[in-house]
Amino acid sequence: MSRLPLRVAVIGGGPAGLMAAERLSAQGVQVDVFDAMPSVGRKFLMAGRGGLNLTHSEPAQPFLARYGDRSLHVAPWLQLLDAARLREWTHGLGIQTFVGSSGRVFPQEMKAAPLLRAWLARLRAGGVRLHMRHRWLGWSGDSRPSAEVLRFETPEGERVYAADAVVLALGGGSWAKLGSDGAWVGGLQAHGVAVAPLRPANCGFDVAWSDHFRERYAGQPVKSVAMACKTTAGEALARQGEFVVSESGIEGSLVYALSAPLRDRIEADGHAIALLDLAPDWPQEKVMAAVTHPRGSRSMSSHLQSRLGLTGVKAGLLRECATAEDFRDAERLGVRIKALPLRLSRARPIDEAISTAGGVSFDALDSRLMLRGIPGVFCAGEMLDWEAPTGGYLLTACMASGVAAASGVMAFLRSAGRLSPEA
Repeated sequence: MSRLPLRVAVIGGGPAGLMAAERLSAQGVQVDVFDAMPSVGRKFLMAGRGGLNLTHSEPAQPFLARYGDRSLHVAPWLQLLDAARLREWTHGLGIQTFVGSSGRVFPQEMKAAPLLRAWLARLRAGGVRLHMRHRWLGWSGDSRPSAEVLRFETPEGERVYAADAVVLALGGGSWAKLGSDGAWVGGLQAHGVAVAPLRPANCGFDVAWSDHFRERYAGQPVKSVAMACKTTAGEALARQGEFVVSESGIEGSLVYALSAPLRDRIEADGHAIALLDLAPDWPQEKVMAAVTHPRGSRSMSSHLQSRLGLTGVKAGLLRECATAEDFRDAERLGVRIKALPLRLSRARPIDEAISTAGGVSFDALDSRLMLRGIPGVFCAGEMLDWEAPTGGYLLTACMASGVAAASGVMAFLRSAGRLSPEA
């Protein structure tokens, strides 16, 4: 027999936690959301400052492939909330969406704040209670963790709360100032939960620029370019887009799209080579014909500008990364324009990354996203051991995992006899 309303604690007020809270409250459960920050969704708002990329419009199979070797784990989440359902959900909040030229999906107003305001209004109307400045400390006594007794540090001192089940949605380890600091790792490991080390994802990389290049080009975008690299397994990957030259190296959407294999190569070999195609819309034969065309008394720089339109930061990159021998041999230079090696020495620090890889191992979870060693405690979002490139894939799967965790909570409560089977 049901003893509703049951109480579920959601710890973490990001997209995964809020989605879990919404789905649980819609099924008659009393939901309390706890967050260490003064307000929820801080990283969500920051991510949307330049235009909130909600999801992507590409077909289901290539969409799923974006999750790499974690696709099998992410697939069940996307069956509950895929890109199309996420757009419908957004429309249900009164926020219309559109598909950009890149296939990415954005709110009509581009910003995250209107969506979050509408979402919080819905949650409060559904009875969800928000507890801010509540930093989770673990379980009471910390000897036998369970879902039932939770400790929090608050401005009024330590508080203890009871719950029938818990959803942990504590984020990864990037953007600590917004609450995603990875402080939960040690606490879970102390209770035998396997956690893969947190690593930067969707991150920039260091390059040993010359002083001349750095002073002249730092901060400039490199547009209409392609980048290629090889995975540690030898698979060739390539993407086209744009990136930005930074003081320390490179960053931006094209870099983030390949950041996982580049990071892994650095970890395996001590460095990674990214091959830049400075003329991605020109076939090699056309580039070669242009470069080897007689240039008369013109300098090579003037020749490349005239024949290929290669100027500015692209010309600077060619000078920076090609050798003197390349510039003395027109055919070698033609090859370099289509495959210019850029040596990356390390990923930028984890707190500068957009997201993180690593987290709670899937081996530590059952199919409902419940911790095997701590019944009634579920995990969702970026704190799980998966990653995705920017382009809406990260946000979609985070929210979908919240739906999956909520579904798991309801199944657990039924199996524990705390809910009637039909509830």
